Amino acid sequence: MREYLVTFHKTVLDGSGHDHRVLQRQAVVTARSDVAAAYAAKAMLCEAARIVDWRMRADTCEVVELSRPAA
Repeated sequence: MREYLVTFHKTVLDGSGHDHRVLQRQAVVTARSDVAAAYAAKAMLCEAARIVDWRMRADTCEVVELSRPAA
């Protein structure tokens, strides 16, 4: 199993009409793959926010594998 950092952002407009990505949530997830990590983190976001679809709170979901220490 590997560890992944999953980050959710929402894109919002500021007063001058520029897009800004606002961090909504981050989670460290242990999973077999990046796809499984994204799936688990989306479920965690939905449960924490009491929503049925993670896209109600975020526009993007990014998954990054965390580095393993050298043996």
